Amino acid sequence: MSDNIQKVTVLSKTTWTPNLFSFTVSRPDSFKFTAGQFVRLGVNPSQLKYYKQLSAVADTDDDDEDLNETLNEDIFRAYSIVSSPFDEVLEFFSIVIPDGAFTSQLQHLEVGDELLLNTMPFGFLTLARYQKPLPKDLWLLATGTGLAPFLSMLQDLKTWEDYEHIILAYSARSTEELAYIDKIESLQEDFGSLVDNPAKLIFIPIVTREAVEGALTERLPKLLLDGTLQERAGIALDVDSTHVMLCGNPEMVEDTKETLKSLGLVMNRRGEGNIAVENYW
Repeated sequence: MSDNIQKVTVLSKTTWTPNLFSFTVSRPDSFKFTAGQFVRLGVNPSQLKYYKQLSAVADTDDDDEDLNETLNEDIFRAYSIVSSPFDEVLEFFSIVIPDGAFTSQLQHLEVGDELLLNTMPFGFLTLARYQKPLPKDLWLLATGTGLAPFLSMLQDLKTWEDYEHIILAYSARSTEELAYIDKIESLQEDFGSLVDNPAKLIFIPIVTREAVEGALTERLPKLLLDGTLQERAGIALDVDSTHVMLCGNPEMVEDTKETLKSLGLVMNRRGEGNIAVENYW
């Protein structure tokens, strides 16, 4: 096993929907990361309690031996970290892809299971990448589990110190898929209240496949293009004061990025520019 790979223990699991869940794991003492970064998590399905229990009650035959051999491998995938860089545990937000080699196994996690953590963090979807324009308005645009890195940023006091406004627009297909709502609604009090002159958090939920009171219903690119999102936030997009981060499914990221560019914003390169995206998906 590589020196960068350490075993971590599952401490809790939250099921949001049949296809969405969160979980926390123990944090190695030496592990450090910046809010917004991701890590590579590994699972060996044969070591999960779920499969051990199946093996215990199954009759041993050739088919079972073939299945055990297939499951006995380490599978790694990239995961953004939900938790604050200062938390004692690490939290992750996952979707279940039915035929996915990783998530179809990870959905069987139970408290006490062990996973593998590559302790080298990756990614540049961090606020430190912004040098110009100077911080004023921070737009965090997410779909699905793309919410994860933004929750991490919003649990870092420096985010609240550096900005005047933080607009979190979070899009899901249905109300039940809008995870972490209670946490989002408590962020201003739990973190903003700990600094002088904190940013004002403006949360805009978006539900695209059902009508929900208080939520917008269109996709992010359309909401930006017709100005609905800016109107709801009460904040204009300005090339001289706006930072925008995108995380979610690749189609949303690409379409929204192009929409923002059509509105005059520019990609962030070498520290300058408005738009930042994560490309690990």
